[in-house]
Amino acid sequence: MAGGRKGIVLTAFSTAYAAGKTLFAINMAAGLAARGAKVCLADLDLQFGDVCHYLKLTPEKTVADAQRAAEHHPDSLRITEFLTPYDREHVRFDVLANPLLLEEAYNMDIQVIRRLIGELQVEYDYVVIDTTSTFSALNLSIMDLSTVVYYMGIIDFIPTIKDMKIGADLLKDLGYNSRKIRFILNRSNARTRIAIDDVVRILGREFDFFLPNDFRSAQQSIQQGVPLMVGHGDTELARQIGSIVSDYIPQGQTRDRGGRSEGGWIGRLFS
Repeated sequence: MAGGRKGIVLTAFSTAYAAGKTLFAINMAAGLAARGAKVCLADLDLQFGDVCHYLKLTPEKTVADAQRAAEHHPDSLRITEFLTPYDREHVRFDVLANPLLLEEAYNMDIQVIRRLIGELQVEYDYVVIDTTSTFSALNLSIMDLSTVVYYMGIIDFIPTIKDMKIGADLLKDLGYNSRKIRFILNRSNARTRIAIDDVVRILGREFDFFLPNDFRSAQQSIQQGVPLMVGHGDTELARQIGSIVSDYIPQGQTRDRGGRSEGGWIGRLFS
């Protein structure tokens, strides 16, 4: 990294299952890579990660293999040896896959994972992390490491909103401000009897971004193993994710050697 700067860490998190965080993380990685950044997508939903499934990848090595190497040969660890490349239509990024075996997921060490993320920051402009939907010790540790956490919600049922509120209050109690935690409402135009304004009052803050309900495009993307930002860029969902990518690398502007552009709020955050 130019000037010794580490890569930016972007984490997708939710208190709700099926909130779209994996699809969002994949498309953030693809969108940043499409604009010239060097990107790694880390699947830290250790037990049930879907990144490789979505992208139709068959990893030979995973984060579990990287942990074993870090424990047995700490001085010679090369994190890039444990990554799986994704390359489609001139968009390329690397993936750190979740463990293949359930018992491996139970035996992951948080401190080693933190080190692995640090190694990725040295190698990449952006490290995008997908997480599981719980306030686990690992997720809290990853949030501490993150530059920005995208907290994703949907408003389909009252219990979902209750869990979103509990999560929002905890993130506030942890001292994270609105520059670090960015709220995303997914499927924002889905038919529901719950008003967005009511949810905003319950949460005590506005949503930063709104993603439209586009089940057909999302389903096609997953079935084909092609991110929306690569194969479905003309959809409204892809355009909205692209607007979030533009916070880091504005449309039509390439990154600088450190992976950060001058435009967007992220540039002002690091200035």
